[in-house]
Amino acid sequence: MENNSQPLVSIIILNYNAGDFLMECISSVLKTEYSNFEVIVIDNASKDGSIKKCKEQFKNVSIIENKNNLGYCEGNNVGVREARGSFVVILNPDTVVKPDWIDELFKAFKKYGDGLYQPKILSIENDNILGNAGSYIQLFGFGFARGYGERDSEQYDTENSPVYASGTCLFSKKSTFEKLGMFDPFLFAYHDDLDLGWRANLEGINSWYVPKSIVYHKLGGYSFGWSRLKFFLLERNRIYCLLTHYSHKTFIKMLPALILVDFAVLLFYLKKGMIREKAQATVSILKNLKKINERYAYIQKRRKFNDRIIIKKFRDEIIAPESVLDKETNKFFNTFIGRLSRLTRFFI
Repeated sequence: MENNSQPLVSIIILNYNAGDFLMECISSVLKTEYSNFEVIVIDNASKDGSIKKCKEQFKNVSIIENKNNLGYCEGNNVGVREARGSFVVILNPDTVVKPDWIDELFKAFKKYGDGLYQPKILSIENDNILGNAGSYIQLFGFGFARGYGERDSEQYDTENSPVYASGTCLFSKKSTFEKLGMFDPFLFAYHDDLDLGWRANLEGINSWYVPKSIVYHKLGGYSFGWSRLKFFLLERNRIYCLLTHYSHKTFIKMLPALILVDFAVLLFYLKKGMIREKAQATVSILKNLKKINERYAYIQKRRKFNDRIIIKKFRDEIIAPESVLDKETNKFFNTFIGRLSRLTRFFI
């Protein structure tokens, strides 16, 4: 696993009750053709016995056991701090990697340099179905995966620079990750990669999609699914990012549109029976205004580009799984926010 002629890559796998997914993930990682890597498993106080099995089955894997569930963000930050490699990979435990995945990421890195990189992500259940071919941000803060649910017909087999790299599998220099301030622990989980990628754009660091690097993923995730907690975190963190990443000048210009969008989101949450989660997201934002102001100051001080330049990469519509938005609702929602987004751009 170590070859000093190549840079050491630290592969960080965050576990939270991942069960046999974790075993399959590590088994595939250990078949990686790139020879100089270490595997670090961070456990967020799992109760399913997966770490016990991991210790028994994989003697050369480093394991760090957190006393509490620190969430995706801080859990992975722990792994990055412990990493010995000059490069790091954040890898979900419900993934399986192809043997040449790191080699292909390095080929792209040699072309494009400093940045955040992601592979082509395919469904672990059906490898003809795309999970993520580059991650994008809609103007009003919704994050989504290009190609999600589509049949893979090589339509996304060209390297390009999306808005952000998926946290399912994220590759970068360790120093780049540290320079960006790593994941924001406040977010806990969801939109963490969106937040990181948006901040990277503000600081002039691009994300890259590398289709020749292949990782298979359980689409929708193995842990929370589309649970109440997930709906709460997605909405709370979306609003948080809007308040901390856009300048106050831009936010004020967008405010009339954002109020309309918030009403549309409220109706969506009402339809899903998640109105309590929408309310909890709003209350959490109001309770944390001091922290939000501090985070805003931190991000704005580091930015190199204004919002008008950044939003050129942003989209007007979104791609949502049918399990979240049925076709009729998706069409109506995208027509509404698409027109509103295009109109709002004129004022930014």
